[in-house]
Amino acid sequence: MKYLKPFFLITDIGFILYWLVTALHLIPESWAFKDYTNPILVAWNWSFFPLDMCISATGLSSIYLYTKKNQLWKKLSLISLVLTFCSGLQAVAFWALRLDFDISWWSVNLYLLIYPLFFIGKVVKDKLE
Repeated sequence: MKYLKPFFLITDIGFILYWLVTALHLIPESWAFKDYTNPILVAWNWSFFPLDMCISATGLSSIYLYTKKNQLWKKLSLISLVLTFCSGLQAVAFWALRLDFDISWWSVNLYLLIYPLFFIGKVVKDKLE
């Protein structure tokens, strides 16, 4: 958890802030992804909301449980990591299918796709021991 905690905090608080900013329509159009106001893409983007909130809830809960020395933190952290990977994969796949390569959106989603891979094996190994 020593190395995982900063990733959870950045990711989970980042998701909460992103959705707050999105709900309040505070993203400048110049920063938005292509076709940001297209109703279909608005719906696609909002389809990630439940997943991202589950990621934040499990990640932040795992930090809390770790501080309480409750071993359930490992299960929740694994769930959070796998869901984060899935969120990143789904977004990257979408942008790739559209042939839309905007580095600002790709970098965030590649982060979501890649960082969990460094921790999933460790969490599973620790859980099995």
